Amino acid sequence: MKKHSFTFLLTAILLSVFSSASAQSAATATLRKEITADLKNNILAFWEKHSVDPSGGFYGSLERDGTPIPNAPKGGVLNARILWSFSTAYRMYGDENYRMMADRAQRYFIDHFIDPQYGGVYWLIKADGTPLNTDKQTYGCSYAIYGLAEHFRATGNMESLQRAIDVYHTMESKIKDPVSDGYIESFTRSWGTPEKLGYDGDGVATKTMNTHIHVLEAYTLLYKVWRDTGLRQRLAKIIDLLTTKLYDSKTHHLILYCDSNWKNLDDIDSYGHDIETAWLLTEAAEALGDPAVFEKCKKISLDLTNSALKEGLAPLGGMIYERHKDKFRRDFSWWCQAETIVGCVNAWQLTGKQSYLDSAKRMWEFVKSRVIDKEYGEWFRTVEPDGTPRYKEPKASMWNCPYHNSRMGFEIDARLSE
Repeated sequence: MKKHSFTFLLTAILLSVFSSASAQSAATATLRKEITADLKNNILAFWEKHSVDPSGGFYGSLERDGTPIPNAPKGGVLNARILWSFSTAYRMYGDENYRMMADRAQRYFIDHFIDPQYGGVYWLIKADGTPLNTDKQTYGCSYAIYGLAEHFRATGNMESLQRAIDVYHTMESKIKDPVSDGYIESFTRSWGTPEKLGYDGDGVATKTMNTHIHVLEAYTLLYKVWRDTGLRQRLAKIIDLLTTKLYDSKTHHLILYCDSNWKNLDDIDSYGHDIETAWLLTEAAEALGDPAVFEKCKKISLDLTNSALKEGLAPLGGMIYERHKDKFRRDFSWWCQAETIVGCVNAWQLTGKQSYLDSAKRMWEFVKSRVIDKEYGEWFRTVEPDGTPRYKEPKASMWNCPYHNSRMGFEIDARLSE
């Protein structure tokens, strides 16, 4: 080959590679820009405008258009998630309005949800701030740590850190199973055995996947700001429990409900939880800093992501809720869509495979067209299998919160910032 021909060929190859990289860079920049704009101008703005209760804290429920339901009970999970969301917003963007929301949430949560006598966190309080349901749910205690640790991370408030540590010690002394390890689901206020298990009172499982993945994220965040040796050991153990007791290596799905000895109690695949856990696992392993643990979690993370994408994606473009035995719940919950976007970007970063990034982009297109409420703001809680939103569902409740979708926004902004 003549020299000038070789030079021409090399130049063409380099231009092609550069063009492809530039196109991908532009595409990821657009994805980041759109998601961050929705985070700031839609999600957080809705909660700033509508959620603040002048009598104290935040309303327990909001209608679709943001109208408050004044007498609605206030949930511990909702308030901890508000605390986490606006603390993260302040940490990332430095907006003093976010700081005011975060500080308001911190003060109200400490004063009204943390049990001063027995420790832990009340499940529900009345609209006036007095206790309503004082049972202790491990799920709620985990979010207390998550929100308070993030408030310390964002503001340096030592009271928040100490309260998070206090709840951590309570979980280790009262909630952790001393026989088979893991974390028991439910207790009475004084840490006795409740009449019924679960935050809805309908549960039969002593231990659940959902609670354990949120213990994982809470302990991961707490370890990032408090490098305690005992906490590190517990974080490593939780990773081990999730990957050995709550993960089915044959199906590549999580096991949702177990008895105290980790026996599987049902046949359910929850696609949103699978893909959420996929990225929470690698985040936890990265925080732990053990290369062997990270490699193990990376493999499981990709297996969970692949199974969810293969089995849970609907032709319409969204991630359906779950499979229970031979029946499928095919509605599209807002949180499943948010977690799928993060999970796909995480898988792309782990592997470099374009198909994962393409899946994240397609999911975002589904969210833009079907899930975002363009009339009143925020996201619809549920979209029917035919793509129609459930217009009458509230925007805020015990479970509707600025957490899954705002966290997706924070994650995408940070992950695609380079």
